[in-house]
Amino acid sequence: MRTAMKICCISDTHHAHRKTIIPEGDVLIHAGDGVGPTMRGLEEFLNWFVTHPHPVKIFIGGNTDSVLEQQPVAVRSLIPSSVVYLENEGINVNGVRFWGSPIVPRFLDISFNADRGSAIKKYWDLIPEETDVLITHSPPMGILDKTARGASVGCLELLNRVQEIQPKLHFFGHVHESYGKYISNGTQFYNAAYMNRGNAPWCVEFNN
Repeated sequence: MRTAMKICCISDTHHAHRKTIIPEGDVLIHAGDGVGPTMRGLEEFLNWFVTHPHPVKIFIGGNTDSVLEQQPVAVRSLIPSSVVYLENEGINVNGVRFWGSPIVPRFLDISFNADRGSAIKKYWDLIPEETDVLITHSPPMGILDKTARGASVGCLELLNRVQEIQPKLHFFGHVHESYGKYISNGTQFYNAAYMNRGNAPWCVEFNN
């Protein structure tokens, strides 16, 4: 039986999430940099996140979400059963396989940083080959990853893994200036960064 679902994704709201307009759908994803460094920020984010009618709500961390990295036990205790938090792990939703990771190539040494090369590759090697929807905070190298100065800051090792497993959808953020959509080798890539530009969430009709 084929699975059809409407997946909506936003990223990098940086405490401005209450200003966003989220379309209705079946799955709501936040791809990082929404929580911040404190438990209070996490509680406020979750209070907003749970208000949405989407039956499935998934979020991952980003490089500014240091509370998620520093207080993992306390964080897990606050997350309600109606919300899924993914940290280098996955979930199956009606036969659709999601995987989420907050890891980014080392950037300002804030949170969820890993050095390029073998150090970061070990995280991407965890992504199962059968992944349908990949959620990362970092973009892959060369895909919707250019800063305002034109530098590509995505992850080469992530690009290599994505090319190996070819997920149907790949959502990310991190680079605010490169909001957009790109399609390559059967994968639809979406940079869903909201901050500084008020970009709309991406909503995709997904058929498995």
